Amino acid sequence: MTHPVFTRVTRTAVTAALLLFTLSGCNPPAGNEGEKLFFEKAASGPPPAMIRILGGPFLMGSDKEDTEGRAREFGAMKPWYLDEHPQHSVNLPTYWIDRTEVTVGAYALYLHATGAPVPNGWTGVGDKRDLPVTGINWFQADAYCKWLGKRLPTEAEWEKAARGTDGREFPWGETFDAMKANTGATRLGNVMPVAHFPEGASPYGVMDMVGNVWEWTGSWYEKYPGSDHHSDAFGNKFRVIRGGGWGGVGHYTLDQFYRTAYRFYIDPSIGFNDAGFRCAKDG
Repeated sequence: MTHPVFTRVTRTAVTAALLLFTLSGCNPPAGNEGEKLFFEKAASGPPPAMIRILGGPFLMGSDKEDTEGRAREFGAMKPWYLDEHPQHSVNLPTYWIDRTEVTVGAYALYLHATGAPVPNGWTGVGDKRDLPVTGINWFQADAYCKWLGKRLPTEAEWEKAARGTDGREFPWGETFDAMKANTGATRLGNVMPVAHFPEGASPYGVMDMVGNVWEWTGSWYEKYPGSDHHSDAFGNKFRVIRGGGWGGVGHYTLDQFYRTAYRFYIDPSIGFNDAGFRCAKDG
C-alpha cells in the first residue's frame, strides 16, 4: 500500500528530495512527524550519486582462449571466453551511471512511494540500509530506474564504466586482488555495504563493479558482432548480468568470474540473493 505521505507528492518531488538528501547530507525536513520519521528510516540510504562517463571508444570483450580446458574441468555451465569474442572497439555517447549499487534504503523509499511488490527475501530496512538491495528481478530493477527518470545500463555501458578505455582485466588493473572486491575468494561470506572497497574503484571512480552483487543490465544476451560462437541462450530470452557476486564456493571463487569482460545471463523474471543493480541515464 502506498504510504499516505506520498499521496500528496509527485514523483518529481520525491526525486528532488532524494537528490537533496544525497548531495547535501541534510536531515529530513521539519514538520509532519510521520513524514520525518519515514524519511529518517526509508530515505537514509538514497539513490547514489552518478558519475559521468564521457563519450568515445573503448575496448569491449576479449580474445582469450581456454586452451587448457579449465571450464570443462571445473564443470562450468558455459565455455569460458567464447561469448566475449572478438574483442572490439565500441564508441559510446556520453552517459551517467550510479556510483554504487542501489541500496536497501533507497529501494525502501521506492516501495513506500509506489506500493510496488517487495523483492524476494525482503525483510525491511533495519540495519541493512547501506547494503545493495538483492532479490530483484530484471523487471523490478527496470521499474525502479524508470521511476527516477533513469534506466538500466546497457551491457556496453556497464563494461566501459568497469574497465575504462584500455581494456583492463579488472577495474583496478590487470591482476586479480581479492582484497579489492567482495568475491568468493575474499571469503567474507555475505554481502557488504556499497563502496566498502574503495581501492577497487574503476578508472572512473565507479564502485563495486565486480564482486558484492551481480548487476542487471538492459541488454539481451546476444553474440558480439563478428563472432562465430553459437549458443542456444542467445536471443531475446535472457538478460545479461555482470560483475560477479559475493557468494561462491569451489570454482566460483576463481577470478575468471570477476573479470570486467565476463558475461552471464539470467531469466529476467528471477531474482537472486546475490544479484542487484545500478541505474544509468543519457549524458
